[in-house]
Amino acid sequence: MKFLDQAKVYIKAGNGGSGLASFRREKFIEFGGPDGGDGGRGGSVVLSSDKNLNTLIDFQYQQHYKAERGRDGKSKNQTGKNGSDLTIKVPIGTQVFEEDNNTLIFDFTKTGQIFIVASGGKGGLGNIRFKSSTNRAPRKITKGQLGEEFWIWLQLKTIADIGIVGMPNAGKSSLLAVLTRAKPKIANYQFTTINPNLGVTNYDDKELTLADIPGLIEGAHEGVGLGDKFLRHIERCKNILHLIDINQKNLIKCYSQVRKELKKYSKKLIKKKEIIVLNKTDLIDKKNIPNKTNELKKIIKSKIYLISTTKKKGLEDLKKSLIANVYK
Repeated sequence: MKFLDQAKVYIKAGNGGSGLASFRREKFIEFGGPDGGDGGRGGSVVLSSDKNLNTLIDFQYQQHYKAERGRDGKSKNQTGKNGSDLTIKVPIGTQVFEEDNNTLIFDFTKTGQIFIVASGGKGGLGNIRFKSSTNRAPRKITKGQLGEEFWIWLQLKTIADIGIVGMPNAGKSSLLAVLTRAKPKIANYQFTTINPNLGVTNYDDKELTLADIPGLIEGAHEGVGLGDKFLRHIERCKNILHLIDINQKNLIKCYSQVRKELKKYSKKLIKKKEIIVLNKTDLIDKKNIPNKTNELKKIIKSKIYLISTTKKKGLEDLKKSLIANVYK
């Protein structure tokens, strides 16, 4: 499925129905009096979060949404039928912004949340409402109010327990593939991942959601590469898994570069719990592994995990650690 994390949508709530000017006409009743009913309320536009959705792709094909208008009032003091509400489902993690794409209106953080984004117009009053001791046969009515209408922006911030970050070609997609049932695109060139990928893994009867974020290169926070567009997805993750290719000549430089881009985008990102993982250990002489890890330990005090996604080595210990960090 194609991933889309931003969409502009036109919302129109239903107008209220107008009131009716009507008079009773019954046999043997000469002066029946007014009996025009009120108009019905217009339908509202409602947003609802759904755990089964993970992209805004549907909004690329339909951008205009209109709720049903209320029916006009009827004779015999009958109120017009209310317009049906229009419910639009969005993924968990969707943020709703005003047309300026800057003013936040609502943030969906869990499943089943409901937000009335546009309210339907009230129904107008029928002439029976204007009957008085001095005006026995009023012909006055009011029209239904207009429903709210405007453009909004929907932005999706992926919600995951673990966000996998690192430089391009570090093996993030491969790691996601071997830990979960996700099937991301994997190839031997940079920026294979052009959209965040989600996957779910289980360990010890506990569920874990992982997100593979496109590779971060120098200047990502300013739009270089693909990182600028997707860095916001990391904000939702509880923890960060920093994946590094152990075969890189300067591991400290690789590590620091990614951390630098995270910090420049938001200082909150570098405060998250970080799990350091060195990948592709099958492509290096075992004698050189201690030298590589010791090099990185000069600036990192936390445990460093060694894995090989190709040989599927070290994955069980990594899974155990990820679960422990999320469920502690």
